[in-house]
Amino acid sequence: MDALVIGGGPAGLMAAEELARAGLRTVICETKPSVGRKLLMAGKSGLNITKDEAPEPFLARYAEAADWLAPMIGSFGPREVQDWCRALGQPVFTGSSGRVFPQAMKASPLLRAWLARLAGLGVEIRTRWRWEGFGAGFRFATPEGGIELAPQVTVLALGGASWSRLGSDGAWAPWLAARGVEIAPFRPANMGFRIDWTPHMARHFGTPVKGVALLVGERRERGEFVLSERGLEGGGIYAVSRALREGAGLALDLLPDLSEEEVAARLSRGKPGESLANRLRKLGLSPALVALVQEFARPLPAGAALACRLKALPVPLAGPRPLDEAISTAGGIARAALTENLELKALPGIFACGEMLDWEAPTGGYLLTGCLATGRHAGRAAARVTGPARPR
Repeated sequence: MDALVIGGGPAGLMAAEELARAGLRTVICETKPSVGRKLLMAGKSGLNITKDEAPEPFLARYAEAADWLAPMIGSFGPREVQDWCRALGQPVFTGSSGRVFPQAMKASPLLRAWLARLAGLGVEIRTRWRWEGFGAGFRFATPEGGIELAPQVTVLALGGASWSRLGSDGAWAPWLAARGVEIAPFRPANMGFRIDWTPHMARHFGTPVKGVALLVGERRERGEFVLSERGLEGGGIYAVSRALREGAGLALDLLPDLSEEEVAARLSRGKPGESLANRLRKLGLSPALVALVQEFARPLPAGAALACRLKALPVPLAGPRPLDEAISTAGGIARAALTENLELKALPGIFACGEMLDWEAPTGGYLLTGCLATGRHAGRAAARVTGPARPR
């Protein structure tokens, strides 16, 4: 074995592919019984692999990490990700929003083709090998007992700290920190938010809310979300989750295609004695939206004041859902701890990629593209390194 990759998610598989292409005997060690589990989970909703978008707005979605990731995504961005899928025999299509999906609308055919390619390159995959930190080399708990490996070069691709049942538990953070690697605290990203509902909302749990705009600070985002027993979750919420996590308030424009004056005018046309709930339904509000008005706008005002409330219904949030429930995480290995090649400054010969790094992006293809691009970058850089890795 020349090269070791710890972690069998998209970033790790991509790093292993690049190492093997460079002629290195490469081994992937994965703690779970199979690799690609988070990729398969993402595929349950269609596997949004990337976003067909111009480079500048695409990169902007990575916020303060955009300039850091620009060289990596610039060489393996939306166009390259699509070509990569096609080369694996998986044609893709672009939806009306620009999101790109495999035509199969699931991850398993793509993963099978990828694993076949890796096998053809000589990559060995060892499952149920859990990394347990450093000894003289890298210590693993395996079905055969404790084993240490001392490769020439190593790529860490262990994910962040969410969805631990799929393999990403963040257990690696203190081991690296103890060896001088700067670690930014983990925070949930692309997560739902808790709401302390009254019992009247229970019958609406599981209902999707569509056709509204989410108002967060100066931002206005059209999006869908789901009412759940735990609060609000879904793509519309995830798109603004960072701002909400950092303290911004949430309001909903329930009638985004009408002006406040138009809403007030329509409300005034109600018949004498007609219930307010019926007037709201006549505005086109679904039963779930009417329930939200009753939940958050009582005592209900009348006339123009009610129109104003419907155009900006305040939603009191009780904080984000727990870290392990988040789709992804912010935090991880700090940019300052890495070279431009994603090598750990404190541990030469050891590279890192994917969600282990301190960057975040919304759902919509940005997360997977970032993981693939950083895995490819780390793998190529690691392949150029000679000499043994030196865990301290």
